[in-house]
Amino acid sequence: MPPWNSTKAKVQLRLSVQRLRTLQEKKEAQAKASRRDIAALLEKGKVETARIRTENIINEDIYLELLELLELYCELLIARFGLVEQNTREPDPAVSEGVCSIIHAAPRTELKELQILRDLLMHKYGREFSAAVMENRDGCVSDRVMKKLTVDMPSAELVDAYLTEIAKGYGVQWSATPQPGSSNDDDAGGGGVKEAPLEKPTTLLDTSTAPGAECTGQKTPKLPDIPPTEDEEVKEGTGALPPTAQPAVPPSQQEDEFTLLAKRFEALKKR
Repeated sequence: MPPWNSTKAKVQLRLSVQRLRTLQEKKEAQAKASRRDIAALLEKGKVETARIRTENIINEDIYLELLELLELYCELLIARFGLVEQNTREPDPAVSEGVCSIIHAAPRTELKELQILRDLLMHKYGREFSAAVMENRDGCVSDRVMKKLTVDMPSAELVDAYLTEIAKGYGVQWSATPQPGSSNDDDAGGGGVKEAPLEKPTTLLDTSTAPGAECTGQKTPKLPDIPPTEDEEVKEGTGALPPTAQPAVPPSQQEDEFTLLAKRFEALKKR
């Protein structure tokens, strides 16, 4: 661990800022090329491969945000370097967040300049303070830095959002939402037009006990009333009766039969 040297520390701060900016530009150029490749994969229909590469891009974007934060903290220490030079066992509250963030996050980067700066700061404030910062006791490290250092698997929603933006930026027709009637919908069982289930036909026949059915215990279906056909209506209009209908007996004929029966009874009584 090199001893504290204020001049060297200030030089390392400036070098760290330059290297951080250069590394960010390099990472952004690589990310742009990767996005172009992902758009080509989406155009070819290789969605799963595109998703895997998108997860890598998301992690690289998080790393870029970490580099941006460290660059800001280095510029902060340059602007307030007079507070850093003070002979104290702990950094001034105005620069404490920047000092702690650099000491804690520098090993996670690939910048030698930033790691040399970290060693200088650790020598100035002592081993005990440095150990507390590495363990993030009392939350001395910025929450934003801690979130960037936490590497988790990106969620499916975030991956789809990245893919949607990449497809839109490169003019590729792709959507995270499956289109109706596509093969994906068929496999998932959620797309396409589903046929309505067949309804059970309503029974139009009523059951009633028919003559002679009491012995067998069976029910004879009773047909519903059927409206007359056109032929039957024509027949009713002309006065013709259906062949199954029985002609009614005229009242005059009924009276003649009654008279004949009465006469026969009178003749029987006289005998």
